[in-house]
Amino acid sequence: MKNNPYIGHSLQLSGVEEHRLIGGKGDGMRLFEVRNGLGLAFTVSLDRCADISRLSFKGDNYGYFSQAGYVSPAYYDGKGEGFLKSFTGGFLTTCGLSAVGVPCVDEGEELPLHGSIGNTPAEHAYWTEDDKKITINAVINQSMMFSDKLILHRKIICSKIKNEIVIEDTIENVGDKKVPCMILYHMNIGYPLLSEKAKLEIPSIEVKPRNDHAAKDIGNWNQMLKPQVGFEEQCYYHLFNKTGMATIYNSDIKKGLKMTFDANNLDYFVQWKMMAVKDYVLGLEPGNCHADGRNIMRKDGTLKYLNVNEQVTYQIKLEILEEDIC
Repeated sequence: MKNNPYIGHSLQLSGVEEHRLIGGKGDGMRLFEVRNGLGLAFTVSLDRCADISRLSFKGDNYGYFSQAGYVSPAYYDGKGEGFLKSFTGGFLTTCGLSAVGVPCVDEGEELPLHGSIGNTPAEHAYWTEDDKKITINAVINQSMMFSDKLILHRKIICSKIKNEIVIEDTIENVGDKKVPCMILYHMNIGYPLLSEKAKLEIPSIEVKPRNDHAAKDIGNWNQMLKPQVGFEEQCYYHLFNKTGMATIYNSDIKKGLKMTFDANNLDYFVQWKMMAVKDYVLGLEPGNCHADGRNIMRKDGTLKYLNVNEQVTYQIKLEILEEDIC
């Protein structure tokens, strides 16, 4: 790349640009705009856990971007369902690290919807680039005096020789006590990748509805609909053997996405089917927990913990598709 006589700056073809938003609730937010030179482009929102707020391939959008738009962490409402006021959606919103799922009270502690990590800015963020890949590095600190002290070390590795992204997270307990550790990768598929023409394949060994409402339509869990007025969300829990996988492809744009992950440590998978007008989104969400609240997981004996100085690493691979493999 550096010796290419046909170009000036390397950004002519690929690379990372750092931008800041001006005005509105997103004022001042830092963004890394990433292009791999093969048609894959995405935005890393540094002030929102270094999550991926936008992702597109050859001009076609892949993620959902909510009506709330970009919202700075300064506006985060950490009570009840206040999370939704700041829910940009984007391609990825990270949920955790001390709580995931519905608001609840666990051992006297009030826990908000999906935890606070997704509204926590990265303390240290930078990128490196070579001829084969672009790597985004970020450190997100979720710590509180007299409480949990968890550090998220994030890497987003984007290939420059194929259209592939790997997200690698290491969570570290730097406190002096054993604490719960919960994470859910709230990946949100939006139009035009998502439409009634989209084909969804999740080769799980078991599918369970989250509630009675979802159970009524379990036979159609993988059928996408046109936007529906008054649609009530439906969630399905998928179980895998060793490798978790989800694939979505839309023949209208002749593009798709394949997600793979290790189901031994990301041993839960939530499919969030939300086919409403304006709130039109499909969540494909690997995690180490379900979405029914920390109190339920503690009661069931399924809550995961990190001991003092312990670390755990999670990895998800995203592959762009240009042909139907569903």
